[in-house]
Parts: sequence; structure tokens; C-alpha cells
Amino acid sequence: MYSRSSEPVKFERDCEAVMVPQGDEVTLPAGSVGYITQALGGSFTVFVEGNLFRIAGVDADALGKEPPEPIELPDNATDEDIEKLAWQQMRTCFDPEIPVNIVELGLVYSCQISHGDDGSRRIAVTMTLTAPGCGMGDILVQDVTDKLEMIPTVVEADVELVFDPPWNQGMMSEAARLETGMM
Repeated sequence: MYSRSSEPVKFERDCEAVMVPQGDEVTLPAGSVGYITQALGGSFTVFVEGNLFRIAGVDADALGKEPPEPIELPDNATDEDIEKLAWQQMRTCFDPEIPVNIVELGLVYSCQISHGDDGSRRIAVTMTLTAPGCGMGDILVQDVTDKLEMIPTVVEADVELVFDPPWNQGMMSEAARLETGMM
């Protein structure tokens, strides 16, 4: 789901939100009015009273929207299937200000699957940010963690934020450079 328009919205209930780009957590009260400026990967960026806020997909109902569907996985799924799904899930994680997912931005350095003694799976991800001082860093890391832990059989996702090597525009996919005008 993607929206570049400014769709009017009225909050149907109190809703947890994160200020962009500061990363401060706030509650927007029921009845607040604003505009959805971005709807990507199941989360929403809304403009309310002069500020941008990120609304998580689990709170989509506060905006009158549907929350994301649960992930289904065949019983005989292999580690390769899980890794493919993990990359798909990370492609649903977006910086609230940039309409490009974190994989295409080149922010994800690695994704590895391991097993617990009970056969459960763990995912270890190494990623970075476009800028070390980004106030949304913790929010993006939590978004990746949450979306990976939605995968059946995955009991834990460990997302490590690193700044070496530092991110640069050359790490972006060609599609991401086109989308952001950085060709």
C-alpha cells in the first residue's frame, strides 16, 4: 500500500504515534484531524497540527484502515523460505520521510537464520541508518524486529544497528535512486 496524496483522516480512537523525525512517542487523541501523507509497508505517516507522526500498522483501525494480514507459512518451510520471507518483511519497513524501503535504500547489511535447541528459528540482522543521528533509528530497528518476529517459527529477531561501513547513496538500488531523484 502506497499513497503520495494527502488523504484526510480523523482519528477514531486515541492512538499511539511517533513524532517524525524526533522519535518521541506521543498519544494522538480521538477526534484529531490530519492528513495521511504516506502509507507504506502497513504503517502510516500523518500530518497533524503542523507535525508528522508515524502510526504503526497495528493501529490502522484508529485511522479507519485495515491492519496488515497475519503471515502464513507452509509446515515444511525451509531456512531458505524463512530468509526469503525475512527479506520480504524488511521490504515493508520504510523511513517515515522517504518513500523507499530500507532494503532498497541499502540499509540492511546482512540477514542470517539460526536455530534454537527446540528447532525454533532466530534471525540476526545487521543494518545502518542514512545518518547516525537519525531520531527514527530506534523506531526503524523496532519496526524490523516486530515484522521479523511476525514470521511463524521465528521466536526472536536480533537487529543490530551499526555505522561501519557508513551508509552512502551508492548503497541504494537503482530503483531507489530513481524514486528519490538521486541518479
